[in-house]
Formats: sequence, structure tokens, C-alpha cells
Amino acid sequence: MPLHPQVRAVAKAGGVPPPLTAETLPAARAALVATTLAEAGPGTPLGEVSDVDAYGVPVRIYRPAPGAPVVFYLHGGGWAMGDLDTHDPLCRYLAALSGAAVVAVDYRLAPEHPFPAASDDVDTAIAWIRREGEALGLDTTRIAIAGDSAGAHLATVAARRWRDRGQPFAAQVLICPITDHTAELSDVDSPGLLEQGLAFCWDAYAPAGVDRDQPDLAPTAADLTGMPPTLVVTAEYDILRGSGESYALALAEAGVPAVSVCYQGMIHGFFRRLARFDAARQAVAQVAANLRAELS
Repeated sequence: MPLHPQVRAVAKAGGVPPPLTAETLPAARAALVATTLAEAGPGTPLGEVSDVDAYGVPVRIYRPAPGAPVVFYLHGGGWAMGDLDTHDPLCRYLAALSGAAVVAVDYRLAPEHPFPAASDDVDTAIAWIRREGEALGLDTTRIAIAGDSAGAHLATVAARRWRDRGQPFAAQVLICPITDHTAELSDVDSPGLLEQGLAFCWDAYAPAGVDRDQPDLAPTAADLTGMPPTLVVTAEYDILRGSGESYALALAEAGVPAVSVCYQGMIHGFFRRLARFDAARQAVAQVAANLRAELS
């Protein structure tokens, strides 16, 4: 379908952002924070939201009820932007709809902290919740992981690493995921993520000298057998659409229950923009229903 009218309206009002560079990154980070209320809304009230320290990694726990299962959520932003506040409304809504305690991880950002800092922080937070979660009133026997964009990349890397440790997740949800650095990009005319911005993010997170073909950076390079049941959400006008769909297919071919769903007329990053796009709320509802089923 054509670009959704809501996307066209937002693009027209916002103009064309400058290319993402080391010089423009601070302004891009600040803009992501400053526009959160307009983009995502005020957030859904919950029974308990708390910021805690997980072995030195800041995490925010959204707990709709005692004894809830756990969903780790890893924010997007190209490994270089985003924090607990930029994805706060999304995490609140996901917790309310799924009935799960959403644990958002404030991993370190590139280029100040390149690979493997973000992945290490995610692993640290997961280890802390697995150890301390019961004392916090969480059901740590039922754990899933989810993320968008670079957060989806971190999520599937973590899912594989914890599978290898014999502590697999019950499910993973990957929204508009970044996959391998060599993945073919979809040819779309979009006001969303651009190839230049994606290249900058790769260079920030995995700079020259880092082997980008290792499984912790190239998820499809790993043995995918035994990965958790997976929902992949893509957007029609996203340069990452094809690579996300290809990753879902690779999982399915490895025997993993995997479903790929494309949101028509949408762009990269639509998922967190609950106040802008009707499709965002529908997508969160679908993700929440999936998680509720997998964690039941």
C-alpha cells in the first residue's frame, strides 16, 4: 500500500533531519528524548514502576501485578541513542496489555561504549533478574525477551547466548530488527531510517578492527537450532524489512516456531510512536498477545 497518511503527515511536519554523524549525534539524542511525549504519549498508569541497579546496569521494572512473568525490553536507537525515558510509554503499554513485568535495560551507548558493552550490559541485567527477581515478586520461571531495531539485535544475540548457557527464553519478539551488517537492504522510498544513518550506527557500535561476522554481531552466522519461538514485526517502508523477514525464515528453517508480520504503510521506528500511528498500538497489542500466550 502507499505510505500511510499518518506517516506522510508526520514527515511533512517534521521536515528532513540532518545526516547522522558524530557531530549531529548529541542533537539527535536530545531530540529523541524531547519528542517522547508528543511521539509516544504520557504513558499508561501501572501499579508499580521502579528504577533499580542490576549489578551496575540501570533497569526499570514495570510490574502490573505481583507474580507476573518477565519480559526484557531492549530499546532501539542504533546502539547510539535512546534510554529508559524514550521508551517509557511503550514499556508501560506493553506491560499493561501483556500482564508481564517489563524489564527495560539502560545499556551503555556507542560510540562512547562500543561492542561488546551493550551486549554485556544486557547479559548482566538478565543475570541479576534471574537471581533477584523472585525477591522482587517476579516469576522468573517464565521469561521472554524483546526489542526494537538495535534493541532487537541485542535481544536475539542474548537469546542465543542464554540458550547456549542452558537457560533459554520462552520467547523472543524482534521489532524492525537490525541483523547482519551484510544484510541486503530493502529498496524503499521512506522518511524513516536511511542507509547513511544505519552505516553510522554500525561504525559507532562495531568500529574498524571489530569482526562483524562473529555471531554476537551477525545473528545469522550462529546455529539457530533451539532458539525460542519468535515473532518478527517489520514495516513495509523500512530498509530493514527484507533482512528481518529473512531472519525469520532462517529461524523457521532451523526448526524454530517463527512468524513474520509486516505492517503496511509503516516506517522504521513506528512501534514506539503510540501517539502518532494507529498501527503502533495495534502492533503493541499483537506483541502483548503473543507474549501472554508464550508465557502462559
